[in-house]
Amino acid sequence: MSATKDFPRPGRRTNSADRASMVRVDQAGEFGAVRIYAGQLAVMGDRHPYGRLIAGMAAQEERHRAAFDALIAERGVRPTAIHPIWNVAGFALGAVTAAMGPKAAMACTAAIETEIDLHYEEQLQQLGEDDPELSALIKDFQAEEVEHRDAAIAHGAEQAPAYPLLSGAIRLGCRAAIALSKRI
Repeated sequence: MSATKDFPRPGRRTNSADRASMVRVDQAGEFGAVRIYAGQLAVMGDRHPYGRLIAGMAAQEERHRAAFDALIAERGVRPTAIHPIWNVAGFALGAVTAAMGPKAAMACTAAIETEIDLHYEEQLQQLGEDDPELSALIKDFQAEEVEHRDAAIAHGAEQAPAYPLLSGAIRLGCRAAIALSKRI
């Protein structure tokens, strides 16, 4: 079998199209995260005991999104064409999980951040030393995504109703969103 674009081999350098795809999908993902937290806060409000936690994570995601927005402009990368879908879908996911209860909202965060950690790690492996600026950004943001996941677990994510099913469905949706945003 021949090596495909999606499965880099050792010693293979990333090209500009690969890096553009990374920036596109990462910007879309950070935008989606901002919208998820907006949906959660819209339902739970800032007076809920988890409101401050969610608002803090949302602020970090907004910083991530702004950095990728700048990188898209700087590098002339085409953003994903399905941005309007992520706008609605992200908000809806956040609102629905928050309506299910605070532990379900935390389960959503834990599931999403688990996938993003894996996604960022895959990108770092693929990049190697090819783009130090992008690698540094991804490493920084990955560390914060792991903090979000760990905070969500500490705040009861795994105690959400039907946690394995909820987490699995959200993780599958996240993987699908990543695949679509890379190409469209």
